[in-house]
Amino acid sequence: MKLYDLELSGNCFKVRLFCALTQLSLEVYAVDYMGGEHKSDYFLGMNPLGQIPLFEDGDFLLRDSQAILVYLAQKHVLHAWWPQDAKAQAQVMQWLSFAANEIARGPNDARLHDLFGVDLNVGLARERAEFCAAILDEHLSNHKWLVGNGPTIADIACYPYMALMHQGGVDAAPYLNLMRWMGDIRSLDGFVSMPGIE
Repeated sequence: MKLYDLELSGNCFKVRLFCALTQLSLEVYAVDYMGGEHKSDYFLGMNPLGQIPLFEDGDFLLRDSQAILVYLAQKHVLHAWWPQDAKAQAQVMQWLSFAANEIARGPNDARLHDLFGVDLNVGLARERAEFCAAILDEHLSNHKWLVGNGPTIADIACYPYMALMHQGGVDAAPYLNLMRWMGDIRSLDGFVSMPGIE
């Protein structure tokens, strides 16, 4: 299995983290992002969106970090991470969508502005980041994990950009339940970090 990766990408980190926590062997290929490799004809032939992460398993190619997490958990029968009953699976999907939408347009966008100079409405992004933090903090006030009694791919999908929120000018410290949850993830056996996450 091979991951076309960018070290500073929280979406790529989701895949690296999940493989580390579940001891799945993963070859990591560092894409020359600044050199535009992700927009090369070769890369666009694999992913016409020209985005990373891109995951390769034999002749199977898959884009989108949330989809990659589902694939890995299902293929490797990691049902603790990807529940098989309808309600729990739907709840996990609910958080995967939250990661791909609200978190992406909140803390991720704010970080893109502050860290990488992307031109966007950073005030709105920070408001959305605060909204995401509040939603998660409230949910985690009476849940240890996002779904069920242990970590799932929902936690892995939502964690990176919340943990990197400070790089977009938003402080997570007031959200005590969120802070506790992020600490619990960092305490998992096999946890690996990325630049910006202490």
